[in-house]
Amino acid sequence: MKRPWAAAARRARPPGAMRRSSTEESALRRSPSPQGRAPGPKAAPQGGRYVVFYLDLSFIFLLELRRCGMARGCLRGVKYLMFAFNLLFWLGGCGVLGVGIWLAATQGNFATLSSSFPSLSAANLLIITGTFVMAIGFVGCVGALKENKCLLLTFFVLLLLVLLLETTIAVLFFAYTDKIDRYAQQDLKKGLHLYGTQGNVGLTNAWSIIQTDFRCCGVSNYTDWFEVYNATMVPDSCCLEFSDRCGLHAPGTWWKAPCYETVKAWLQENLLAVGIFGLCTALVQILGLTFAMTMYCQVVKADTYCA
Repeated sequence: MKRPWAAAARRARPPGAMRRSSTEESALRRSPSPQGRAPGPKAAPQGGRYVVFYLDLSFIFLLELRRCGMARGCLRGVKYLMFAFNLLFWLGGCGVLGVGIWLAATQGNFATLSSSFPSLSAANLLIITGTFVMAIGFVGCVGALKENKCLLLTFFVLLLLVLLLETTIAVLFFAYTDKIDRYAQQDLKKGLHLYGTQGNVGLTNAWSIIQTDFRCCGVSNYTDWFEVYNATMVPDSCCLEFSDRCGLHAPGTWWKAPCYETVKAWLQENLLAVGIFGLCTALVQILGLTFAMTMYCQVVKADTYCA
């Protein structure tokens, strides 16, 4: 049963009053009370920002110190390895130079076979090679100890030039083997005319040793000596049984094998050993190049990070 006073109140109220009242009531229900309101994020104090910035800087500094320490450790290890390598390199050069000086002092121009290049003796080759190896090893040792970028780069360039020169000579040798054979035989035959003459002790000794050890006579035949002496005779080193002036005897008492082909065959039989020696030499040079460039990069990196 409707109450009469409620109906009268609704009739007396304006049309939008009820809607405004419900809206206000919903707004009041949604808005939290001052006591139950959740606390919002507080603004960080100014001093906290400085602390965070300082911690970031400290972390970056520690990372740089660690990176710098690692670079220095790598540089120290490469430094000792390169110094040991170049020390052995330098000692090897000293040994080669010593042997060359000993041959030059005791044997003269030992093992000189070419008439076109009389100074190209075994003693002179050993002296030149030993001096060059010693110089390169010395530059590498000083560059490693001083951590000098200029010396390290100089060592790298010199060793690279030597390796390229050796590679070029090997390629040309295999590419022009036939021409080299013909030229070598002609030059050796010219050198026979200097055998036993004054000032050609090295050439005389070289031919005597080759003919005795390899049991051969002449370049391509024992008749090569007939043109030298203008007679049917050969040096005493061509004799099957050595005796004084045995080269004047009959050809049946002489070695018949040609020295050029005999020595060439011996080299071919020992080609594996020669190849291993050449390969080891190239590997040592490549190892030196690797050490030099690695240390150069480490020095640059250490200077960049730890300057």
